[in-house]
Amino acid sequence: MVETSKLCDRRESVQEIMSESSQFPTLPEELLPADGRFGCGPSKVRPEQIQAIVAGAESVIGTSHRQPAVKNVVGSVREGLSDLFSLPEGYEIILSLGGATAFWDAATFGLIEQKSGHLSFGEFSSKFAKAAKQAPWLDDPTILEAPTGDAPEPTAIEGADLIGWAHNETSTGAMVPVVRPAGSEGSLIAIDATSGAGGLPVDISQSDVYYFSPQKCFASDGGLWLAAMSPAAIERIEKIKASGRFIPAFLDLQTAVDNSRKNQTYNTPAVSTLLMLDAQVKWMNENGGLDGMVARTTASSNTLYNWAEQREEASPYVTAPSKRSLVVGTIDFDDTIDAAVLAKILRANGILDVEPYRKLGRNQLRVGMFPAIDTADVEKLTKAIDFVLDAGHARA
Repeated sequence: MVETSKLCDRRESVQEIMSESSQFPTLPEELLPADGRFGCGPSKVRPEQIQAIVAGAESVIGTSHRQPAVKNVVGSVREGLSDLFSLPEGYEIILSLGGATAFWDAATFGLIEQKSGHLSFGEFSSKFAKAAKQAPWLDDPTILEAPTGDAPEPTAIEGADLIGWAHNETSTGAMVPVVRPAGSEGSLIAIDATSGAGGLPVDISQSDVYYFSPQKCFASDGGLWLAAMSPAAIERIEKIKASGRFIPAFLDLQTAVDNSRKNQTYNTPAVSTLLMLDAQVKWMNENGGLDGMVARTTASSNTLYNWAEQREEASPYVTAPSKRSLVVGTIDFDDTIDAAVLAKILRANGILDVEPYRKLGRNQLRVGMFPAIDTADVEKLTKAIDFVLDAGHARA
């Protein structure tokens, strides 16, 4: 009876989806992308990454993360990322669990000595600042804000022993260069590269901590954080640990450093995520490295923004071209278009996850253009939108 009930539930769910899809127009097949996944994280996963999981099903998955099979995968990821980012002498790839969200809390315990400074220009760049502000053992941070859709310039912040900002603000599609501000000597530069790492140009020597998660440009699942750390950052971690400050074991950056050097994590990682990540990093390095990936995201973003500027009803949300992200494109529509209806029509035709960031509340679409996404598919997306708009299907 239970199985029969489940089957009925599935049938009803399928019928609901079919009924909803039938409310919307069907797009011509020649306008549909080869792959309709344009989400900003989780993002499109290449079939070869799934095959990497299958290939490791018996020899890696289900085996101890303290033994060579899994440690070799971690080591391969660390080595591959070192090559991808051309790490300067003394920099190391450190990783642990919990994603970038956990890293913000870890940084309040183990990277900020007394006071931090932050550039805040969207939902995610504001969260590190909020975490620092809520930490009672730290002084109140200095927060330099810019309106959403814009971004502040990197600048030195007096009294801050760490200055942090996002390389790419995922919620708005604004990017900020990674550069040590003049007069920032003595401040660690910590860059949230969650959605930018692997798809935006970067000189790692201009940062001390370049941290990210694998579910964006690296086309894997979430739950990990990884960081390229400078000798100065590692020294700061050691200093704070030695000071006796209370640090929860799960958020202990010294533990993360120690385990990473052994190609391990403090507690059990999702091994399938590591296999997907390793396959993606290898693909990146085999296809031109970081320069090759930036060429892909540049081509895709040029396609999207050029289209938006030529379309009367549309415009790039980020007005300054130099601040428009190569990996997350946000496109506003005027009040003649209902972007929510447009997104539903696209979704009904298999073009997925182009809805705007939920808290932004704008009449827009948001398009992921990570390295795994082909420029030809971005071009097909624009043609699909043209078809919908020209036919008047998404009129407000």
